[in-house]
Amino acid sequence: AELNVLQDAIPQALELLAPGGRLAVISFHSLEDRIVKQAFREAEGEGARRHKNKYAKDAGDAPPEGSLRVVTGKPLKATEGETRANPRARSAKL
Repeated sequence: AELNVLQDAIPQALELLAPGGRLAVISFHSLEDRIVKQAFREAEGEGARRHKNKYAKDAGDAPPEGSLRVVTGKPLKATEGETRANPRARSAKL
């Protein structure tokens, strides 16, 4: 049930996102992480299809306004220092 809520919430959050805004999602379990990655890839792909050059990476050739661009290649994880300060952070991915 919780995973379905996450799956439904990401597209809704993207719809509410202001132009130039950023959406950050913190996941704590691999299934959550997979749902987030798939949803972002799917949303990014929709924007890329609207863009005439799907594979352009130059800042001067940015995707059109309203499309999604994932800014991190892989999820960010807590550093060793952050994990020492907060052990529960070890499973978090941004």
